[in-house]
Amino acid sequence: AAHNVQMRPTADTAMTSFRAAVIQMTSTGDESRNLEIVESLVREAAAHGADLVCTPENTNFLGSHYEKVRRAEALTGPTCNFFAGLARELEIHLLLGSFNERSNDSTRCFNTSVLFGPDGELLAKYRKIHLFDVDLSDEVRFFESATVKPGTEVVAVDTAFGCLGFSICYDLRFPELYRSLRTAGADILTVPSAFTKTTGTDHWHLLLRARAIENQCFVLAPAQIGKHGDGGLKESYGHAMIIDPWGRILDEVTAGMGIATAMIDLQYLAEVRGSMPVESHRSNSI
Repeated sequence: AAHNVQMRPTADTAMTSFRAAVIQMTSTGDESRNLEIVESLVREAAAHGADLVCTPENTNFLGSHYEKVRRAEALTGPTCNFFAGLARELEIHLLLGSFNERSNDSTRCFNTSVLFGPDGELLAKYRKIHLFDVDLSDEVRFFESATVKPGTEVVAVDTAFGCLGFSICYDLRFPELYRSLRTAGADILTVPSAFTKTTGTDHWHLLLRARAIENQCFVLAPAQIGKHGDGGLKESYGHAMIIDPWGRILDEVTAGMGIATAMIDLQYLAEVRGSMPVESHRSNSI
């Protein structure tokens, strides 16, 4: 890959198993409502014993493209402070799937995923690299690059749960990103998304399972669902899910807002990789 790989060790030892949760919700241009809903779902996930909770892309705001730039915040702003505080209170690792981060371009922001530790510390940030510029139909016409600045770093971070590799939504269509993450040591891939209903119906399950299988990683895919209004993305597909490194769906939210949870067994991950050592079979000639 042509991108830099950003890694930051945060733990000396990894847990062999833990419970993860992914959230499905319908964000709109009403930030207060969005934060109220996601807080309730994060608390529910923590009450179910989740040690790592992941929220979707555009968690705090999904509305007018130009309004999101106007409202963009710093990593030290109120949105990140809210999630840091929630992680600290619940003593969990919490992934803010993405929010609109202010950039040095007044016309564009970053689409940024942020991981917080159980002490509220910001452990890692990833700025979406691949931007969704498509014109498939009246229902799927979206030019993310008009208001979003692309990131340039591939991000993998060592945690108490193993190594997490970061991505956001449209990144899912670019396997070379996940290859870079696997090479960087990723055990778990996060894919917070607001996948359109049109493309999601045909591609969401297939692409997520492929990324899990080809990289022999767990995949955590929180998702937006339903109609968002406010001149933004028209309708998201949903189907937040957790997938194991054999490509099996461990849990899925099939409709409405809610959470999917599953145990992430890193010993099983090691067994899958040991019985079919794809990494050692990879040819250097291609």
